[in-house]
Amino acid sequence: SVKPYKNILVFRPMQHRTEDPRLCCSRIEPLKGDLFPSHVDEGRTRSLSRLNFNSPTALFESLISPVKVETFFKEFWEQKPLLIQRNDPSLAAYYQSLFRFSDLKRLCLQGLYYGKDVNVCRCINGKKKVLNKDGKVHFLQLRKDFDQKRATIQFHQPQRFKDEFWRIQEKLECYFGSLVGSNVYITPAGSQGLPPHYDDVEVFILQLDGKKHWRLYSPTVPLAPEYSVEPEDRIGTPTHDFILKPGDLLYFPRGTIHQAETPSGLAHSTHVTISTYQNNSWGAFLLDSISGLVFDIAKEDVALRTGIPQQMLMQVETPIAAKRKLSGFLRTLADQLENRKGMLSSDMKKDFFMHRLPPYCEENGTEILEPDEKFPTFDSTIRLQFRDHTVLTVGPDEVQSDEALQKMVYIYHSLKNVRQTHMMGREETEIHGLRFPLSHVDALKQIWSGSAVPIKDLKLRTNEEKENLALSLWTECLIQVV
Repeated sequence: SVKPYKNILVFRPMQHRTEDPRLCCSRIEPLKGDLFPSHVDEGRTRSLSRLNFNSPTALFESLISPVKVETFFKEFWEQKPLLIQRNDPSLAAYYQSLFRFSDLKRLCLQGLYYGKDVNVCRCINGKKKVLNKDGKVHFLQLRKDFDQKRATIQFHQPQRFKDEFWRIQEKLECYFGSLVGSNVYITPAGSQGLPPHYDDVEVFILQLDGKKHWRLYSPTVPLAPEYSVEPEDRIGTPTHDFILKPGDLLYFPRGTIHQAETPSGLAHSTHVTISTYQNNSWGAFLLDSISGLVFDIAKEDVALRTGIPQQMLMQVETPIAAKRKLSGFLRTLADQLENRKGMLSSDMKKDFFMHRLPPYCEENGTEILEPDEKFPTFDSTIRLQFRDHTVLTVGPDEVQSDEALQKMVYIYHSLKNVRQTHMMGREETEIHGLRFPLSHVDALKQIWSGSAVPIKDLKLRTNEEKENLALSLWTECLIQVV
């Protein structure tokens, strides 16, 4: 059985100014006799500005303010919900500006399609009923289904069209080191779009317009690895029950069962879900890393290269002796891993940088980047740029054919990614980056340290290799001449 969330806290800001320095910070007290999630009510004592885009850390700090980042990760992340209720008109106005119903009319003129860009649905008797038409979305039909059928409009991945979502999610991808998606939900009064369900992502809800009544339930699968709908008769009574209004933020971990409806008698509700950490667990990382580790160690350990018993693949169950053999190999791998230097192969890194957002370009709002105006020469000093959008990793040489398989150093980056395909499937994406011999790894680590490095001091054998490395990185917009 899964225990309900415990140790619920409430953050109580000071209601008046005081000269006593011991009382100049918000008190944190147990919330007695209530089952609301941890709750932040700022009242009139604090005025949150718009989000801070100075850095990925600054953005996340401002997103969950006034809760401290250390508190969030110690007490809430992957553990229990957090509700931040704000009475800040300026922040509410900013949230409302992120997406309005009228934006759909303009976007429909650009060309939206049912299923791909928009879902129209309603929860009826605990089940999701999809009301999509075929082909292109027409705003008048969308409005008709919204008004007459009381249907929820789910708009997929608004960061593809709305610059402010691009700006927010790009910074959050840098902060979490994981893909960050989003969906906008517009629900009419007295209606619910989705049945009770849980997700396989960490969820941040931003209430943009109107009000939404939320109910949360204890997870049946904590930190669930996949999405699932849960029937009403299985989820029990809500552990949390509250209403979000513009400017409020709700966080809950993957696996948290939830449902939400727009209260009757009110205007429609608009909220956005920002989600992250899908398939980003230790289990996923272990699966990703172990194949490369086995590849490396098998070149050194002849025992891993010996054949399995005859006809073992023809047997229904793995023999006990074979399981003991595998257990021994796993212990060997564990011992080797702790003492091993160098980088592990990681397809997760490649996948992340292949599918994440490109850097947000505030000057012109475009994704097109050009190399630095200064051309690198042997006497130049260079520095890495777009550090958060690049990664070094190692892997087998993917273009080698006849010779023995060799490891190469790969640089993956997202500078040329296209935001219009972000989180929309894998078929239209391509990987951007460079590959170098393993002998270049020390020189690349020099550059990836973030410090300015004279080209002549790069740890390579010849001056030609140093110049060619700098030129390759410059062409990809990864370095600048200082």
